Amino acid sequence: MENSKNFCVIMAGGIGSRFWPLSTAEKPKQFLDFLGVGRTLLQLTFDRFSSIIPVENFLVVTSETHKELVKNQLPELKASQILSEPLRRNTAPCVAYATYKILDTCPEANIVVAPSDHLILKEEKFIAEIENGLRYVTGKDVLLTLGIQPSRPETGYGYIQVAESTDFEGRDNLFRVKTFTEKPDRKMAELFVETGEFYWNSGIFIWSAKAIHQALIDHLPEVNALFDYGKKHINTSDEVHYINKVYSECPNVSIDYGVMEKAKNVFVLCADFGWSDLGTWGSLYESHKKDESENAVSGDKIFLYDSQGCIVNMPKNKTAVIQGLHGFIVVESENTLLICKKEDEQQIRQFVADVTLADGKSKK
Repeated sequence: MENSKNFCVIMAGGIGSRFWPLSTAEKPKQFLDFLGVGRTLLQLTFDRFSSIIPVENFLVVTSETHKELVKNQLPELKASQILSEPLRRNTAPCVAYATYKILDTCPEANIVVAPSDHLILKEEKFIAEIENGLRYVTGKDVLLTLGIQPSRPETGYGYIQVAESTDFEGRDNLFRVKTFTEKPDRKMAELFVETGEFYWNSGIFIWSAKAIHQALIDHLPEVNALFDYGKKHINTSDEVHYINKVYSECPNVSIDYGVMEKAKNVFVLCADFGWSDLGTWGSLYESHKKDESENAVSGDKIFLYDSQGCIVNMPKNKTAVIQGLHGFIVVESENTLLICKKEDEQQIRQFVADVTLADGKSKK
């Protein structure tokens, strides 16, 4: 497999509102060192793939307001490798933009599309599966996604139901996809895990540029037509003006709903490589190192008494004394303090909306 034809598209356009107050609109979670390792989630994603993808074959898709953050955190990339979206339109326009950009320079390309905010604990195993996937999609009209062996009945993830297995190099972890199911309720998630037919949907995709282009033509013709109409402007000085116009007319649609759930040529490569999408404080808690009372703590001066199952994140210069909390999220950032039950963290988006509204009124 020729390395020079492998590309990586990193999707870094999210706002990470469920990780408020640490993640903000100005600096979302992908630009933060969530794990305390000296590298942000975006940088860790780049590091992970750069072992198999040439630096010049990376594209990072982000919002216009965060382009400078990407430049600062990934100085290895040229400005032309950072694609800025003028509006949030979900993942299908993001994939279409990157696909047309790659097709213009390398029609024979294979592409990995990955979010910028995932945690991968077993990186060598993960990269080995990515390489397997790139070999599988080469020269084929197939769409491949990575499925994760579920370790619990998680209600915060999407699920993939597998059909018959497909032989590839003698492996037994490649299947044709039967169905996709978005975040199920607890009872349904338990049933999914019991059957053994369902895997977590990682949101990581592998395909050839030609295969995803054809899928866009077949399943999202209105989105594809917008990009196709002005494709002559790609990689020219007119690109930004053209993309601004395209996005103003684009529907808000995910690649999962718009393509993957409709296409018949979808396969899943199933594995376990210590994956989490770090979508919520709860998912970070699951992945975080814990003390003897099952508390996940980030900060130098935190004192816990009679507290269990909490996730606490404090600035390094802040002293916090916490007593009698069980199953709580306690986070301080930028003069904002959040104290919330872990089981109620889905309300955080409402908290953010309320605080933003209150701030707006106070400034009038």
